[in-house]
Amino acid sequence: MLTPILNKEMKNLTSMKTGGKAKCAYFPENEREICEIVKTLKAENKKYIVLGNMSNVLLPDEDIEVPLIVTTDMKNVEMKDENTVYASAGVSFTKLAIDMCRKGLSGLEFAYGIPGSVGGAVYMNAGAYGGEAKDVITKVTALDNDGNVVEFSNEECEFGYRKSVFQKNGFVILGAEFSLTKADVDECVKNAKETMQRRVDKQPLEYPSCGSTFKRPEGYFAGALIEEAGLKGYKIGGAQVSKKHAGFVINRDNATTADVLSLMRYIRETIQTKNGVTMQAEIKLLNKDGEFFSL
Repeated sequence: MLTPILNKEMKNLTSMKTGGKAKCAYFPENEREICEIVKTLKAENKKYIVLGNMSNVLLPDEDIEVPLIVTTDMKNVEMKDENTVYASAGVSFTKLAIDMCRKGLSGLEFAYGIPGSVGGAVYMNAGAYGGEAKDVITKVTALDNDGNVVEFSNEECEFGYRKSVFQKNGFVILGAEFSLTKADVDECVKNAKETMQRRVDKQPLEYPSCGSTFKRPEGYFAGALIEEAGLKGYKIGGAQVSKKHAGFVINRDNATTADVLSLMRYIRETIQTKNGVTMQAEIKLLNKDGEFFSL
């Protein structure tokens, strides 16, 4: 079986650039390796956490006790037919988007600039600028809780706003198939680059962050609520509400995860008091025992 890395520094692997060490971390390169790792850990009755590009996960400042399985080295991309591509969980969603555009295949332009992996995009039903992963996914391959490789149709994935069935069933996402449409290469690339430019113009990409910090409350926009509450630029420790886009909490100055969490909680309490709206984190929050938790 693949040898784990012990006491792996995780901070620089995350989009927020915070977090401590993983006492045990695996970096599989393919489906066979990740299946072997999961099978072994289950046989030893060990809990584990599967992570991708960590663009939407806040890791604890403390060392993480449970084994981590990080999929970023799983980079297989395979054309199934002229319109269908399979991508392993660790493939960059942004790279997949632009590579498909350069092949004259349209449908993933919205994903150009989304910093997560394919696995994360499936798990969260990642989306932007009118497009979502669910719009182009036809099939997801996953490892179930008994160690069997299974397939989910689009409908079986139960996609919703930043939701999928994988948030409930705990299955390990191995990869996904995307159905795309033939298009003019130049037009496709142009549209993808325009999407990226909108990100550059509106988002604080020059600072570490986990993207949109809070989900969009029904009937509102999270960033607008935060800005209207006068919190643009508000800081706790090294964490700050971006002055460019209030929907982003950024690592402005060597922030810790504790700084980010404190700021998120302050925002949540302020909006609750001012507007009576309960803000829910879009970022996944992980503690040292491998448990996801709410603010």
